[in-house]
Amino acid sequence: MKKIVDLNDLSLEQIQDIIDEAIAFKKGKTIDYHQKKVVANLFFEPSTRTHYSFDMAAGNLGCRTQNFEASNSSLKKGETLYDTCKLFESIGCDALVIRHPEEDYYKQLENLKVPILNAGDGRGNHPSQSLLDLMTIKEEFGHFEGLNVVIVGDIFHSRVAHSNYHVMQRLGMNVYTSGPLEYKQEGYHYVHFDDVIEDMDIVMLLRVQHERHIGDENFSKEKYHQIYGLSLERYKRMKDSAIIMHPAPINRDVEIKDELVESEKSRIFTQMQNGVYVRMAMLHKVLEDE
Repeated sequence: MKKIVDLNDLSLEQIQDIIDEAIAFKKGKTIDYHQKKVVANLFFEPSTRTHYSFDMAAGNLGCRTQNFEASNSSLKKGETLYDTCKLFESIGCDALVIRHPEEDYYKQLENLKVPILNAGDGRGNHPSQSLLDLMTIKEEFGHFEGLNVVIVGDIFHSRVAHSNYHVMQRLGMNVYTSGPLEYKQEGYHYVHFDDVIEDMDIVMLLRVQHERHIGDENFSKEKYHQIYGLSLERYKRMKDSAIIMHPAPINRDVEIKDELVESEKSRIFTQMQNGVYVRMAMLHKVLEDE
């Protein structure tokens, strides 16, 4: 693979192959590039999980990493995204991991020869998050076909929701969305959370983006939790075999009750663990074709 920027560009066979290799890495498969490959992490937005799990993944593969700091870069002098990325290509980096606030930013980087892995673009795509979610689901259920999943929260602004909705449908899952009506995504199957919770195999919660509510006197964390959050009462209505997922960071007692974050049904920290293995598989796929 020359790049992984949008899962819609990959076949289902390629997607399954990445997931299967990630599971193999988790079971002990090793690849060692013996410090001969260099991965640059270019994060133009704040990130903890994605940034540091890509960094860990590269290290596990025996790669060196360079971690770009936008605040101390020539961006302050007017340098373009393309020229910044061209620098890292020119000094010998073998792959670029990029997160950027601009949707579809990677389309302006098509002249680069170095492989790109999209670590999130605006509200567009987040392929590595979708792949680690799918890995977690496959480990749990062994298949995708026929599973019911509801994604709850700010669907319109969420790159996690946008990536997952389409790839999960392609894999044969029944995908529903729920949350505040003002954050519905046109064309997505919308339901009321309380109407479907008993039938769901996966309840996927999205972070409430508090930065969008600054100065909004109508927004209340308590009210959001009451109407759209995973409360103890809703938890008790879930199927015995159902699981809880969340891309994190988590707003405890908002989208999910604090004591449910590490409950028996929760796979939130398993997702974080699986993120390293998925990103190892993604890096290996682009580096092996170098």
